Amino acid sequence: MRILGIDPGSHVTGWGVIDKTGNYIRHVAFGEIKPAKALSLSEALVCFSESLTEVIRQFEPGMAVVENIFYGKNVRSLIRQAQVRGVVILACCARHVPVVEYAPLEIKKAVVGYGRAEKRQVQAMIKAILKLPQAPPADAADALAAAVCHANFQKEQRL
Repeated sequence: MRILGIDPGSHVTGWGVIDKTGNYIRHVAFGEIKPAKALSLSEALVCFSESLTEVIRQFEPGMAVVENIFYGKNVRSLIRQAQVRGVVILACCARHVPVVEYAPLEIKKAVVGYGRAEKRQVQAMIKAILKLPQAPPADAADALAAAVCHANFQKEQRL
């Protein structure tokens, strides 16, 4: 099964693709979508949608895993993140890719063993699990972690 992990962020959205065959997980690709800072929100959302649609077209995942919203104090950034997340889910569904979600604590616990792990710990574990030559960027590592989490637990609840 090919799994696309996505870490939707309001400024950077990470993505990572893995293949799972039996108990074996193999890294395929990863990256980050970074719209220009000068873009308006609507233009940035188009950028996220078009870029993710291209990733889906190129790698043809059978499942997408989206990290759920991290609860914080800044309501404005939560709203923006939710808008990006909606665009991400729509891009997947428009290409007939089923979507499941995991909370950040679930993903970190599955990959690092501790739900409150720091980003660099997630990066180090993803590097080790996927036998990468170097740690991926933080947002791509979070996306790969989401994919690895799903590969290990395969939640059935779809969005």
